[in-house]
Amino acid sequence: MSLCAQEFSDYALRAIGIGERLLPKHDITLCDQFVLIGSGMMWNIYFAVLAVFFGFFLATAVALARASDRWFFRLPAKAFIFVIRGSPLFIQFFIAYEAFVLIPKMGIDINLGFTEITVETRWLTKAWLGALIVLFLNTSAYTAQIFHGALMSVPKGDLEAADAIGLSGFKKFRRIVFPAMLRLAWPSYTNEAIFLFHATTLVFFSSFPAWRQKGDALYYASYFADKTFDPFIPYPIIALYFVIFTLLLTLLFSFAGRRLNRHIRKDHQ
Repeated sequence: MSLCAQEFSDYALRAIGIGERLLPKHDITLCDQFVLIGSGMMWNIYFAVLAVFFGFFLATAVALARASDRWFFRLPAKAFIFVIRGSPLFIQFFIAYEAFVLIPKMGIDINLGFTEITVETRWLTKAWLGALIVLFLNTSAYTAQIFHGALMSVPKGDLEAADAIGLSGFKKFRRIVFPAMLRLAWPSYTNEAIFLFHATTLVFFSSFPAWRQKGDALYYASYFADKTFDPFIPYPIIALYFVIFTLLLTLLFSFAGRRLNRHIRKDHQ
C-alpha cells in the first residue's frame, strides 16, 4: 500500500472536493483506480446511511398508521406503500428530478408578516439532496411494509400481559410492541438495508448530476472504463468495495440483532 501513498494523498478525499481537481488522463495506474473509486464510495455510504437512518423513523410512523383503525391514517399509509413499492426506483429518480426542476421555477416564499423569506430549492436538483430524498422515501415504504407485518405478528400473549400489568398507550408501545416488532422484523430489515446500499449505484444513472464532479464510486469506475477501454478492472474493483462494505453492514446488523434478542436463550434462537 506504500506504493499508493501519493495517489492516496492526491485523491482519497477528491469525492468531497478535497485534493487534486484534475483526474488522471494518461498512464492510469491500479492505485489511481482503487483510490478514486474508494473515494467515490463515500457518497454511496452517505446515501445509504442517511436514507436508512431517517427512513427508519418514517417507516415506523407509516407502519403504525397502516395498522391504525382510523381510515384517515390507514389509507394514506397504504397508498404511500403501494405507490412506492409498485413503481421502479429508477423511474422514481426521473419523476423526482423533473418535479424538483419545476419547484425553483415556481418559487416558494414564506410570508412572516414583517418579512418574506425565499426558500432555497435549487439544491433539490443536486444528487446529494434530491437523490437522497428519493432513496429515503423508497426505503421508508419497503421498511414500513416489513414493520407492519411484524406489528401484526406480535404475540397476543405479550399484549395481554401488558394489559394485565396496567401498561397502556405509549408506554405499552415503547416497552412491549416496539421491541417485539424490531425482533420480528430485523432479518428482513437487514436485507432491505443491504438492498438500499446496493441501490445507491442507480444514482449515477439517474438525472441527478454529480455536483462539481463529486461523483460516487460508479462515476469514477465509468470514467476509468472510458479512459482505459478496459472495464474489467474498474468494475471488479467497485464490486469488491461493495462486497467489503456489505460484509461490514451485515456484521453491524447481526450485532444489533443479537442485542435485540439478548434475553432469549441461545438454544431457542
